[in-house]
Amino acid sequence: MARVYGVPITVVEREGRPQRFTWERRIYTVRRIIDHWVTLRTDWAAGARDRLPRRTFWRVEAGSGRGPGVYELRHDSDSGQWLLARVWD
Repeated sequence: MARVYGVPITVVEREGRPQRFTWERRIYTVRRIIDHWVTLRTDWAAGARDRLPRRTFWRVEAGSGRGPGVYELRHDSDSGQWLLARVWD
């Protein structure tokens, strides 16, 4: 079962891929990237067709010293903000 969070997180990237993230003062190391996709929305652009805002999603297996879990991370190109979108138990 997935839980939806939508909370801001800090992400360390390498070559555009998440390597580690911090959530609730705990550091999670990405062990494996399960899936990756990008969504583009023309209605976000408010007429700016030369630069469409996008959201990049990463479904990863990560751990923080305990057993690994599956996490969905989201990056918003306009704000530069990372969110923890979902967690699977």
